[in-house]
Amino acid sequence: MFILNANRKLFKLTFSKNSLIIMEIKLTKRPKSPIIISGFPGFGMVGTIATEFLIEHLKTENIGRVIFEDMPALVALHGGKVVEPFGIFYSKQYNLIIVHSIGGSPGSEWKLSAVLLQIAKELGAREIISLEGIGSADESTTSRAFFYASQPEKARQLEKLDIEPLKEGIIMGVTSALLLKRENLPVSCIFAETHSKMPDSKAAAKVIETLDGYLGLKVDTKPLLKMAQQFEAKLKGLIAQTMAAKKDKEKKSPDYFG
Repeated sequence: MFILNANRKLFKLTFSKNSLIIMEIKLTKRPKSPIIISGFPGFGMVGTIATEFLIEHLKTENIGRVIFEDMPALVALHGGKVVEPFGIFYSKQYNLIIVHSIGGSPGSEWKLSAVLLQIAKELGAREIISLEGIGSADESTTSRAFFYASQPEKARQLEKLDIEPLKEGIIMGVTSALLLKRENLPVSCIFAETHSKMPDSKAAAKVIETLDGYLGLKVDTKPLLKMAQQFEAKLKGLIAQTMAAKKDKEKKSPDYFG
């Protein structure tokens, strides 16, 4: 159950036998009819790198956050500022909402997709665009882009960019849950091949270039790869900090078995 109160907060309450699980969504602004772009950790951290680039390039403002009990109780610090595990940003110029996540939450994909779909419903979103990496055995230094669109009209628009539809493959995570639960909401996916389990800035750059052609964001592609590489280095640092914090927590946990 979602409840929207006067303070512009959304709550999802899920009951289990032993506990009450609360998912809290806070929005300080409610743009009308936006396009929602989502990026979650996955192959090559492509979605995370790409959405972070958009947040910086489009000079967005932070308009919300999501907190739920399944998320690790950890935050990252970068440049003296807290980096939200799950942030919601807004570009007024393009009427875009960008949902950015730096931490994976295995097992919470259905809940996260429900969050996105509820935000889309509340704001009357025109489309959700999911940015993803796909694993490739091809060791080429270039990265190809692919797409999937739930509506034929969106597919035709993406085909004009000279990229191929993804005809065979398995989609996992939040994107797959979105496609299964979207109902009548258009959901489009832009994928880029990645050859690394570590953050892949080249694949993220390919996704951004494709998205730019699709939405006309006027992205200056010349410094794109360099900036993406900077974001890659930043994410590697955040991942290392997060893993170190988890290991430290595990060491400090009491051992009840002697």
